Formats: sequence, C-alpha cells, structure tokens
Amino acid sequence: MDLQLWYLLALPLLFLIGWWARGYEARVREADQGGAPQSLFRGLNLLLNDEPDRAIDAFIAIAKIDPETIELHYALGNLFRRRGEFERAVRIHNYLLSRADLPAAERSNALAELAQDYLKGGLLDRAEASFGELVDDPRHRFEALRALLRIHAMERDWDRAIECARRLEREAGETHRVAIAHFHCEIAERAVANSDLAAATRSLEEALVANRNSVRASILAGDIADRAGNTALAIEHWLRIATDAPEYLPLIAERLTRAMDAVGRRAEALNLLRRELLDHPSVDLLDVGYRRAQEWEGAASGEAMLRDELKRHPSLLGFERLLAIRAATAQGDRELDLLRGLISVQARNLSRYRCATCGSRTRSFHWQCPGCSSWDSYSPKRIEELDAVP
Repeated sequence: MDLQLWYLLALPLLFLIGWWARGYEARVREADQGGAPQSLFRGLNLLLNDEPDRAIDAFIAIAKIDPETIELHYALGNLFRRRGEFERAVRIHNYLLSRADLPAAERSNALAELAQDYLKGGLLDRAEASFGELVDDPRHRFEALRALLRIHAMERDWDRAIECARRLEREAGETHRVAIAHFHCEIAERAVANSDLAAATRSLEEALVANRNSVRASILAGDIADRAGNTALAIEHWLRIATDAPEYLPLIAERLTRAMDAVGRRAEALNLLRRELLDHPSVDLLDVGYRRAQEWEGAASGEAMLRDELKRHPSLLGFERLLAIRAATAQGDRELDLLRGLISVQARNLSRYRCATCGSRTRSFHWQCPGCSSWDSYSPKRIEELDAVP
C-alpha cells in the first residue's frame, strides 16, 4: 500500500521535471539561434568600421553557435585576400581546418583556399606544400597542378615546371608546348652560363621537340654555335629566323651582321637588311642597317638609308636618329640641339616594348612578361610601331 502511494506521488513530480526540462531546452535553443544573427550583425558592423580583427572574432563566434556558416567564412577569407590582407585570410581558413566537425570535402576546399592565401601572399614554400596535398584530390588536382606550375616557374625550378606542364597535358588535355619550350631554353641558358655547351644543345633539342617553331631556341642555337667558334652554323640558325619569323630579326640583326662580316659576307648582310626593311619595317632593324651602311659604305650611305626609310615609314624614333646624325655635322646649332632634346624625350617613351596580355611596358625585350608571367606576350616591335598599325 505504501509503495502504491509512493508511485502516485512520484508520477506528477516526474511529469513536472520533464515539462521544465523541455521548456529549458527550447529556451536555450531559441537563445542560441538568436545569438547567431546578433554576432553576424556585430561582425558586419566591425568590418564596416574597419576593425577586421574583431570582426573575425565575431564571425568565428558564429561558427561555434551555428556550424552551417562555412560559406560565410569562405566569402570573408576571399574578401581579405582580394584586399591584400593575407594574414587575416590565413587566420580564417586555418580556423576552418582546425574544426573537428568539418566534412572531408570542405576540408579540401578550406585547404585550397589556404593555399591560395599563401600563394597570393608570396609564401611560396607553404603554398607549394598545401597544393602538393591537393594533387591527389580529384576535385582540386588540376587547380593544384596549375598553381604548382606557376610556383615552380617563379622559383625557376624548370625541371619540376616541365613535369607539371606535361602532367597537365596528359591528364587535363591542356597545351603547354610553348611554356615547355621556354623552360628548356631557360635550362639551356643556365648551361651556357656554366660553359656546358653540350648540355645546352641537348636542352635546345628538347625545346624544339616541344615547339618546333620556337624562335628563342633558334636564336640560342646560333648563340651557342657562335660561342663555340662555328660562325657558319650560327649564321645558318639566325638566317632561319629571317625566313620563318622575320619580325624577330631585329633582336639578332646586330650579331648576325657582325658574324656575316667576319666571314666576308658584308654585301649579303646589307642586302638582307635593306630587303627586310622593305618587307618588315622596324626601327631597330633600321638602327642596325644605317650603322652598318655608315661603317661599311660611308656616312652618306647610312644617312641615305635612314632618310629613305623615314619617307616610307615615318617614325619619331627614326627621326630622332636622323637628328643625331645631323647634329654631329652641325656643331653649335643650338636650335637643332634643342629640337633633338625634345624629340629624344618623346622617343624614349615610345622606345619600349609592351605586353599584349597585361600592358606592362619595359625598355628591354622579354620572353616572359615580368608583370603577368605570360610567355611570348611581348612583340619584338616598339610601342610606336605597334600603335601605328591601323
């Protein structure tokens, strides 16, 4: 009887405890759900008030309340990365990686974002390590390989760059033959600097296998032959450029004509320059042409070549060279000196090369743009000549 009475008293008590616990849980859940938007608004307000570090703390607090905020952190990390605030971007993505509840797919995404932070921030060793972990992930493999290709090129590790480029060709179906040829040319130049002409020649052969139309490889082959004392072979390589890629002849006109003069082919060299000026006008080619004509045939011949070419293709750069000749024979002409000085200032601004990809301007010709790292993006023509083309 006493036991039954105890049961009758316990049942209402248990009911009251359950009712209170359910209400407490609901209130806690409601408070948590209200905390997320409150932290979100606080984080946004701090971000707008240019307090990014406190904003990051607020957004991390959101993640602790609501784990379903991964996209918010990606967006915030990208924002900081675009603004150049790489340390803050790294902090956000490192926090995501530290979460034990992060799914495997999201962990790979967070690692990819972190690798981009390191790359944009110039921390190449960390970027390389991070992208290296992603190479075996099918969702990030090609992105990682492209990034590693860029990193190896920046580090001038040409052998590994070639390996990455060839893997992208095999697995992604991409074409990197131009870049691979340049990588081999870089290796060849390094070998030439070390006086290993045999290794340089092998690298150039690899370059021409990758890209049989590589102008750079043909130029370097001529340089190597000339350095080895085989002037005839050097001329053969350089003359091939005049046939296959005449727009690049101005880059080698100086050494080609010097080599042809050394083997008694002076008249042939001048005829080549005059013919190419008719078919492929170039200020740099004209510069070599009038100097060679002046040296080999006399001052009158050089000035005549310069004057005739200016009639056909007027240019400020060519006119500046003509004024230099006139100033040398008219000593003390102050007006001529003043005009030459004014023209020279403008000519220097136009005597630059321009990258067709990013528009970067340089005084010297580059096979790879120092601005955007594109290969073969510089035309061998000066800016004045490029802008004069209709």
